[in-house]
Amino acid sequence: MNRHATAAPASTALPVLYLRSRAVPRTAAALLCVALLAAWAAHWLQAQPYFDHGARVPVLVLAPLLVSSAIGTGLYAAADELDRTAVRPWWPRRLAHLLALTVPAAAALALAVPGHPEAFGAPGMIRNVLGATGVTAASAALIGARLSWLPMTVYGAAVYLAAPRTPGGAAAVWAWPMQPGPQVWAWVVASAVFAAGAALYAVRGARHERG
Repeated sequence: MNRHATAAPASTALPVLYLRSRAVPRTAAALLCVALLAAWAAHWLQAQPYFDHGARVPVLVLAPLLVSSAIGTGLYAAADELDRTAVRPWWPRRLAHLLALTVPAAAALALAVPGHPEAFGAPGMIRNVLGATGVTAASAALIGARLSWLPMTVYGAAVYLAAPRTPGGAAAVWAWPMQPGPQVWAWVVASAVFAAGAALYAVRGARHERG
């Protein structure tokens, strides 16, 4: 009887310990703050004189960068040697962890830019969250979670400065964060990047970091 009594609290405590060790509550709070800030910024930009829904492009680019950075730094494992020596494979947990943060983040940011889905609205925001998170997840596996925000930030800034004003064409591939929602090739690239990054992180986990 006592054995069953102690097993139940232990099984309940394990998920809580996992969430705390991966800083999930802190990451979730950061995602909520970014979503609220993005909603305010999108509304403010569109409300300015002579501006329209196209003025939300900075929000469409910057907000996914912020949420992917928060997700990436939360992938850090303080004791990754325990993951490698565990009896059960850890890749399902890693994948579930990544999806559990990415899906609500994409949904929240999609709600932050309502209307005009054919331009810079919810579809483009969802696409950018997926692509940015994929790059960040791959970076966590290759260079470590603490610096996982850096590659996507550099790439996003470069694309924001260099992307042509006219959407489509070759820019839909290399400048996918700056494309309107319906651009098919931008979706193809972002989806492929997310799938590759999620698979790489799920299999390898975050790279070991000293300290």
